[in-house]
Amino acid sequence: MLLDRLAEANITITRDPSELAEYGKDWTKVYAPAPLAIAFPASTAEVATIVRLCAEHDVAVVPSGGRTGLAGGAVAKNGELVLSLARMRRIDPVDVLGATVRVQAGAITEAVHHHCAPHGLTWPVDFASKGSSTVGGNISTNAGGVKVIRYGLTRQWVLGLQVVTASGEILELNGALEKNNTGTDLRQLFIGTEGTLGIVTEATLKLTRLPGKLDVFLFAVADLAAVLALFREARRGPFTISAYEFFTDRCLARLQRHRKVKAPFAAETSHYVLLEVEAADPAVLQGWIEGLFESGLAQDGVLAQHSGEAAQLWTLREGISESLSATGMPHKNDIALPVAALEAFCGELEQLFASRYPGFEICNFGHIGDGNLHVNVMKPDDMPKDAFLAKTKEADHEMFALVAKHHGSISAEHGVGLLKKDYLGYSRSPEELALLRALKRTLDPRGLLNPGKILDQ
Repeated sequence: MLLDRLAEANITITRDPSELAEYGKDWTKVYAPAPLAIAFPASTAEVATIVRLCAEHDVAVVPSGGRTGLAGGAVAKNGELVLSLARMRRIDPVDVLGATVRVQAGAITEAVHHHCAPHGLTWPVDFASKGSSTVGGNISTNAGGVKVIRYGLTRQWVLGLQVVTASGEILELNGALEKNNTGTDLRQLFIGTEGTLGIVTEATLKLTRLPGKLDVFLFAVADLAAVLALFREARRGPFTISAYEFFTDRCLARLQRHRKVKAPFAAETSHYVLLEVEAADPAVLQGWIEGLFESGLAQDGVLAQHSGEAAQLWTLREGISESLSATGMPHKNDIALPVAALEAFCGELEQLFASRYPGFEICNFGHIGDGNLHVNVMKPDDMPKDAFLAKTKEADHEMFALVAKHHGSISAEHGVGLLKKDYLGYSRSPEELALLRALKRTLDPRGLLNPGKILDQ
């Protein structure tokens, strides 16, 4: 029996019902967790042993990190063994000369930030869940976050990987090399593929200098057109944009219900912009701000005077997702569009829901500077959950048809997992899907690594 063999190999396992429920799911609430057991390896060698034993007993494996995903990518619902990387949190000394650090996949994102900061360096992958998300999870979903406009996606900050394959072999890919022009970059096969092709166990991360002085603003604007117009002005501004985020009054209302935060401005408006900039000359910056108000682009605004005020402004944006879940049941979608297509898409989306799905509250927010829109449909209080999920599934097809019309993606940064695989055809051609299935069959011919995620075998 598999569990007996794991115990003989001194692998820590549990079948405690509370831990099965906790480690068998992620932040999605659609699927009930039903794992066989949870395994807690402490090293890459133990991961390889687990994978080999699972292959011998024909048991599927679901890799698990911080479980902060929103697409069902870490859900074990069919008796799989959950392979938790929670014990693999080692962070090696920073290589200051090479500006790299090697970490185990279970290392917490924010812990990596704190580890590197005394050296004046950072791993610039940053998002609201950084306090609980893990490096392995970030890599497996090619996570984005609030600083993509400045630094790009996770894959741009990963130099090397250690990976366990479906057969239990251990691969060392690229190490700490910045340049390695020796054919196909195999490391990229395992970034963004959600543990379906191999399990990332360690990574060599590329670091950059900590940013200089950051200024954080919150602006009140009239509508989405004004959000985009302000973005055009910021692109030409006398600074480097570190983040450009937006949210609507509906999001703010949910946040106020959950956290009891004060309204940022005396007058209400429909859209808000959070702008963070780096290396701005104060006098020149003041002139730029005055120009925004003279032109009527901004209706109101505030500049954080110290780090505490900056954190309060960021809470207005980063607290939204948690607040939506705390005040109702959101159906979340994470889509990407060309920035130039956002206004037309959002207008058509509002028309779609007003005509076809009246009564649904739509809470939009996101990383507008990189075209990433988070569309949250809130379940009406009097609608049964099953009816709501059926309606939103129908609506998703119509919304993703609009995404395809505007040459966007059904998933910007949350991955595909279980929740989005039925819609993959809106973003990927039949030819692409055929190649993806061929790749899966080659690297995991028995379909034992995170089965059912992204696409079916």
